[in-house]
Amino acid sequence: PTSAQVSAVPQAGRFRYTLDNDVLTTAQRQFYEDNGYLLVKKLVSDEDIERFRKEFVRICKREVKPPGAMIMKNESLRSQYGQSEKVVNKVQDFQEDEELFRYCTLPEVLRYVECFTGPNIMAMHTMLINKLPDSDKQTFLHPMHQDLHYFPFRPADLIVCAWTAMERADQDNGCLIVQPGTHKEPLKPHDYPKWEGKTNKLFHGLIDEDEKTPRVHLVMEKGDTVFFHPLLIHGSGINKTSGFRKSISCHFASSECYYIDVKNTTQEHLEKELIEMVHKRYNTTSVELKDIWNFRARLVQGERINL
Repeated sequence: PTSAQVSAVPQAGRFRYTLDNDVLTTAQRQFYEDNGYLLVKKLVSDEDIERFRKEFVRICKREVKPPGAMIMKNESLRSQYGQSEKVVNKVQDFQEDEELFRYCTLPEVLRYVECFTGPNIMAMHTMLINKLPDSDKQTFLHPMHQDLHYFPFRPADLIVCAWTAMERADQDNGCLIVQPGTHKEPLKPHDYPKWEGKTNKLFHGLIDEDEKTPRVHLVMEKGDTVFFHPLLIHGSGINKTSGFRKSISCHFASSECYYIDVKNTTQEHLEKELIEMVHKRYNTTSVELKDIWNFRARLVQGERINL
């Protein structure tokens, strides 16, 4: 609407979600302010992406075992394909794998990250997603959600996700779907979707999803990178092709962010689920949510203050 048009002259205090810098144009800042995401074309080189791909294959074959990494597989495919990339749909928490962690330290990525977090930057949550070809069961559909649901630290405006396509991502192979402008809304209650046989561990989704909110399918080429706010409602569709749709991502936060207590909030049930998983996996007796995130977090730039 014409009444909402703004002049191209920056005004003090006009921007809430981006910091003053000389990296983003006024138009880019305004787009992120309005929509909660910003797509930067061809940001990561083919050479870097091929290195990440090779390391992912080595992890799938168990030639490399990064400490603390969670490797999520579709067990039903293992008998058919054994230890291979055709079985692994996600490598999470790769912060101790020096080759994959290079993604979080790429100067071209951090240059943009700093526009949202400021100079003291922590890598908080790392993932390489390998969206497998899907059956009618739609196993790898990720319900619409807000990433802040998973994070016990604030403020939300100093957190940003960088998500890079490792090959073309489109509607056929399950690209990201975003609901522009939803980053201005509060954190909503999440839970497992009521889909018969289609839920993945920790893939929570919005309980009350507004089907009428406009959606944008983010078609991306290899190396394209989208930066988005942790309250932006997003998800991804199924991969209807015979290939694999890979992406690599990191949630960055200012080290000035601080941990919050999620008891008596919509995030409390997630805390219980995560702690139970860690108990089972590491046979620990007492662990808190903050401990889990301290283990995942790694400084990438500046100084470590709170996180």
